[in-house]
Amino acid sequence: MTRLRYVVHRLRAPGGCPWDMEQTHASLIPHVIEEAYEVADAIRGGDPAQICDELGDILLQPVLHAEIASETGAFDLDKMVHGLTEKLIRRHPHVFGDTSAATSDAVLKQWDAIKRTEKGTEHEGLLHGTGNGLPALMRAQKLQKKAARVGFDWPDATPVFAKIREEAAELEEAIAKGDKAHMEEELGDLLFSVVNLARKLGIESEPALAAANEKFTRRFHAMETHLREQGHELGKLSLEQMDAAWDVVKHSV
Repeated sequence: MTRLRYVVHRLRAPGGCPWDMEQTHASLIPHVIEEAYEVADAIRGGDPAQICDELGDILLQPVLHAEIASETGAFDLDKMVHGLTEKLIRRHPHVFGDTSAATSDAVLKQWDAIKRTEKGTEHEGLLHGTGNGLPALMRAQKLQKKAARVGFDWPDATPVFAKIREEAAELEEAIAKGDKAHMEEELGDLLFSVVNLARKLGIESEPALAAANEKFTRRFHAMETHLREQGHELGKLSLEQMDAAWDVVKHSV
């Protein structure tokens, strides 16, 4: 870590790297997001070397942000790490204090209560600030999880299927009326209900959709290759022809 901090400091110092010297907290936002998703992709891939490499890339982000902040005296890496360490101790009183929390659910409820007290939002609504900045799919699941912790939840997945059917019917009604704003609202409700089903099944909706994206990509590529080998070209075929090719390849990839 000492060497990493030196390297980052050298990159930002006069005579260092022009790109690094230009960066600000705001300009690095896309990189923080991109690196986080690359870590997630590496974890799903299961290659330890790739996971290690991508985690190293994301580690650069807090070190670089700390270096930028230290140049104005706002904070530095030591202050950041100290704050994190103290936060972990405060929010785990069942480990470092005299409270008890025997289950993961109890730990999460305790964490939320402590966090709300620390931030002075204990008198705000339960969902105040929850998941701000997350992609909509991930935020939906986080909102639902937090609501479930206080008992606002179905007992199992069965009622969620009924809710999905209800929302699908309401979307069909909106489509029939041709009201675009109403369609968007009902589509959002349907998606929210599907995320709820994922949660009740113990499935994270974001990686589930990511896996579906990858499966679609593999199958589409296989279909494209299959058709090319037969002398066909995408864009010049009917939907029926492409569907037939899709059926041929979909069980092999």
